[in-house]
Amino acid sequence: MDKPLPPYTDGLPNLSPAHFVVPTSRDLGLDAGFTHPPRFLILYGSLRPRSFSRFLAHEAARLLTTMGGEVRIFDADGLPLPDDAPAEHPKVQALRQLSIWSEGQVWVSPERHGTLTGVMKAQIDWLPLSEGSVRPTQGRTLAVMQVSGGSQSFNAVNALRVLGRWMRMITIPNQSSVPMAYQEFDADGRMRPGPLYDRVVDVCEELMRFTLLTRERADRLVDRYSERKEREPERLKAVAAEIGFTRSDGSGVQASTFAAVPDSAGAPGSGPGSA
Repeated sequence: MDKPLPPYTDGLPNLSPAHFVVPTSRDLGLDAGFTHPPRFLILYGSLRPRSFSRFLAHEAARLLTTMGGEVRIFDADGLPLPDDAPAEHPKVQALRQLSIWSEGQVWVSPERHGTLTGVMKAQIDWLPLSEGSVRPTQGRTLAVMQVSGGSQSFNAVNALRVLGRWMRMITIPNQSSVPMAYQEFDADGRMRPGPLYDRVVDVCEELMRFTLLTRERADRLVDRYSERKEREPERLKAVAAEIGFTRSDGSGVQASTFAAVPDSAGAPGSGPGSA
């Protein structure tokens, strides 16, 4: 059997209990708030029967579960290519619902031709920046990991970081890259002890801490001026009309209105309209 069944509690034989610390809200100086466990979605970028990215995803799932998290792993088998099926496709809807449910995510991809795989990219491409008033990824924490068949490389994790920023996620500083992955996992798909495994523990520990710190504040951390304007156009029009910045036809602000206003020092022509 090459993968654990939820809730990913089939043991951590490579972990040193004397050095392992479970991050908690109290340790981070947080008041008691959310009572449910931190929620994590893990995506991996391979459909192979013996997939090293899946093995690494399961190691992350075991660690996050041991730290008190609730974990879901999405299986991309059957997910259509982006734009090759309607968004109502069951696999697409399942993926989007899991992303909305999550408070943190882990993305694990093999490196292929110097970047992430198409399987990995397809999953991310099916996640919209917004769906109505819901943003399936914005404000979630993110950890990135990769496996490769050759020597040490960071191409895939670097590409995943770019995507995480684009999806408006809080990508943690630490990351994991596992070179020559075929040497790092045993016949049962368990990762062998050593520095590479220790780095995976580091990444999961850091992800848990960042998630505890941000999950109750994510809406404030990603609250944007431009988006507030987009959400309330009618209110802004009313304010503009009230202070006299609306044209007689109601179409918007007159630039000449600002041009006559001096700056705070009283120098004419140096206000906003003079640029």
